[in-house]
Amino acid sequence: MARLVKRAYKYRFYPTSEQAEELARTFGCVRLVYNKTLAERTRAYTSEGRRVSYVESSATLTAWKKTDELAFLNEVSSVPLQQALRHLQAAFANFFARRAGYPAFKSRKKSRASAEYTRSAFTWRDGRLTLAKMREPLDVVWSRPLPEGARPSTVTVSKDAAGRWFVSILVEETIRPLPPAESRVGVDAGIITPATLSTGEKIVKPKHDRADRRRLARAQRDLARKQKGSANRQKARVALARIHARIADRRRDFLHKLTTRLVRENQTVMIEDLAVRNMGRNHSLARSISDASWRLMRSMLEYKSAWYGRELIVIDLWFPSSKTCSACGTLREEMPLGVRAWECACGALHDRDVNAAINILAAGLAKR
Repeated sequence: MARLVKRAYKYRFYPTSEQAEELARTFGCVRLVYNKTLAERTRAYTSEGRRVSYVESSATLTAWKKTDELAFLNEVSSVPLQQALRHLQAAFANFFARRAGYPAFKSRKKSRASAEYTRSAFTWRDGRLTLAKMREPLDVVWSRPLPEGARPSTVTVSKDAAGRWFVSILVEETIRPLPPAESRVGVDAGIITPATLSTGEKIVKPKHDRADRRRLARAQRDLARKQKGSANRQKARVALARIHARIADRRRDFLHKLTTRLVRENQTVMIEDLAVRNMGRNHSLARSISDASWRLMRSMLEYKSAWYGRELIVIDLWFPSSKTCSACGTLREEMPLGVRAWECACGALHDRDVNAAINILAAGLAKR
């Protein structure tokens, strides 16, 4: 049965100097409103034990706009400012429900510069997108078409550390499930090998990964040599950000292709529930774990399985997939990370990762 889902399509665009200035002002105002509201809500909660509602925050924003000090907030579209309040409200809801930590302040240097526009704050006509307070449509590079007949409900504009501008367009799309497949697969996520399948196949890292790391190391050394506060240091910082962005783009592309393949070829996919946050505290493995992007891979598998009528089964965090013999079920007491192959007392020879993937598949089938 076809599913109606909300899906975001992300594109690069190239603003005019006037548009860039308007968006820069909007980003700054969004960050200011978010931080001032967070400070006020924190004060009310800590000193008065009172929770501030979205309605109260919205009224406070209106009062701020009437003051001489913050009258400049009227110069940008009001919708992104209201959306910042809604995002903060959602952050507090997640905090009080214990789904997330306490909301953090947005940093001008470290936080993503973005602004969200709802339908009342942009015009979509003949495939051209014009934001509020702008006279001309954005020069968007339509790298792929939007679904036929789709009408954007929300538009998010952002600028990354490498200076690239993006627009993310949220639309409703009908997605039809894939034909049923007979195969099922267990997936063992690893550091050296991003994914090992229960079929025995190992998904290796892209060939460009090592070259990207060398470029990144050179750029980091170059930045460290530049004098703080100098124009050359700023140039080096942007150059480093571009390399980081390229690595992230390639990693995401690799994971999209991998997860799409797994979902298309298999009716059921089994994975482990890895404690990425705890494992990242191991300083000797933190970068490798970050590179592997296990959390992102799981997220992709979750929504793609839901879209295309597949089943994703997550195995318990403490399941000893690597230490259990997939042939006889014997459990070894220890299995150091350095051991990549081992022989069981029953005579079975195991590749560590393939054996784990087979055990994950068996555990997933037992849960069904």
